[in-house]
Amino acid sequence: MAGVLVYIETDKDRVAPISFELLGLARQLTEQLGGSVEALVAAADPEPLVAELAGADVVVSVQSPALAAYTPEAHQAVLVEAIRSREPQAVLVGYTSAGLDLAAGSATATDRPVVGYCVGLAVDQGELVADSQLYGGKLVATTRTRPPAVFSVVSGSFPEAAGRSGGRGERVVMDPPDALNHLRTRLVGTSSGGDGAIDITKAERIVSVGRGIGGPDNIEVAEEFAAALGAELGASRPVVDSGWLPKERQVGKSGMTVKPKLYVAVGISGAPEHLEGMQGAGLIIAINTDPNAPIFQVAGYGTTCDLFDLLPALSEQLKAAG
Repeated sequence: MAGVLVYIETDKDRVAPISFELLGLARQLTEQLGGSVEALVAAADPEPLVAELAGADVVVSVQSPALAAYTPEAHQAVLVEAIRSREPQAVLVGYTSAGLDLAAGSATATDRPVVGYCVGLAVDQGELVADSQLYGGKLVATTRTRPPAVFSVVSGSFPEAAGRSGGRGERVVMDPPDALNHLRTRLVGTSSGGDGAIDITKAERIVSVGRGIGGPDNIEVAEEFAAALGAELGASRPVVDSGWLPKERQVGKSGMTVKPKLYVAVGISGAPEHLEGMQGAGLIIAINTDPNAPIFQVAGYGTTCDLFDLLPALSEQLKAAG
């Protein structure tokens, strides 16, 4: 029986950051469970992806034209076949758009329990102990599950670096399952944010604005501060829903999970849905005139100054400091 099998997710034909998180987590788990860290790569041309997976002991690759674009039906068929043939004690998938499809579907098809929303996962006395965020982060539930089982892990919960090296690098080629010849769904098109799209999940510094910014005309104040700080601009859901900033800048449960070294929350109250996406930041600084705002419960530093007085002053100081 294999130790831990990680489903490798892709982003623009590269291994997605969440997959490196999962490989690092898998390494921790196999130290207690035994077995190998195995990575499952399903693609029309898996070779470029395989080259990135130095953190896996065994890379299981499946090649088929049917896997050129992601469809839940095709990738679930591959993952189910890999689970049946490799018999891992734990299967790790990201809590992503793809992971929402694959975790529950593969668990049901292979008669395994599934645990979702995981922000922590460890082994204790042969059981897998998971911490899962529920109700938008208001509650953390701890479950104990005997392997084999499937786990869906929230992005940003574990370091990527641990999953980028340390594997044996063995290769196993798995034949495409017959189900790929009888697919009932196909991808007919995609849309993207365009060439100007940014990925705030990779930013080391983020300045995020909430409803306290007042309106779209005032966002320039935060943009100037972010530029002076060398930070990306983020936003809470109300700001994005109002059309003041694009969806790609949204932080929170229904947006991006970020883990920068510095996170400055400007006019953000700190709803659980927002905290879920940023509370793993190295340092959180909150600016909110309401001293009872929940954001102060997770902030390392905070102030109740008026943001329209504070941000321009900070921007000037940063510019003067060079």
